[in-house]
Amino acid sequence: MSLLKVENATLKFGGVVAVNDLSFSVNEGEVYAIVGPNGAGKSTVFNLISRFYQPYAGRFSFDGQDLLNCKPDEVADLGIARTFQNIELFDHATVLQNLLVGRHRHRRTTLIEELFFAPRVRQEERHHRAAVEEVIDFLDLQPYRDKMIAGLPYGVRKVVELGRALASGPRLLLLDEPASGLSVEETQDMRWWIDDIRKQMGITVLMVEHDMGLVSGVSDRVLALADGAKLAEGTPAEVQSDPAVIEAYLGAGAA
Repeated sequence: MSLLKVENATLKFGGVVAVNDLSFSVNEGEVYAIVGPNGAGKSTVFNLISRFYQPYAGRFSFDGQDLLNCKPDEVADLGIARTFQNIELFDHATVLQNLLVGRHRHRRTTLIEELFFAPRVRQEERHHRAAVEEVIDFLDLQPYRDKMIAGLPYGVRKVVELGRALASGPRLLLLDEPASGLSVEETQDMRWWIDDIRKQMGITVLMVEHDMGLVSGVSDRVLALADGAKLAEGTPAEVQSDPAVIEAYLGAGAA
């Protein structure tokens, strides 16, 4: 069953068409990857789904609900979480504190209850901390839980950002180049985590990625873009062998 549907999406920046009549769907429980050369429109698609951009035309639906009726701050409440190409963390807060930010959408207490630290606030705080500790254990972040983000290596920061998204308890996880800047060993760890996120947590994953080894290793289906339009869609092997995809990556001679 389709969890996310994008139908005839078009986005223009002045005279530039960034996304051109694009349609695809992501089934519940799968890992779906979007690939393509730089400037193909991959991250722009994420920004459309996240409601950072307003499409020129098209429809976006999540579990049957029209995303275009949602404000950007309401998308997380539907159960959609994302990471970013450029890490977006609070540098002068700890790993634990950054992950707790991901629990914000689950808060049900009032301002008055927060001011007086009422029993319901304490109960919620224990629940949120328990949920975050599960994510810390899942991603092997125990050595860093009380360390400031500013002092951590790049690879660990990438994992923390993944952890913050998981802490929100999403049904759909958008990963924007999760392996970017990672070493071979760190990329292998990311591959295992993505696989476990789908199998153990039951979370559907939509991923933008350049590392075709990672894409082939975890993806059920792949969508290839060029100039904002669909080139090919299918299994990783089908897409990698498609002549239009080869030409977009390597030129007409290679195709």
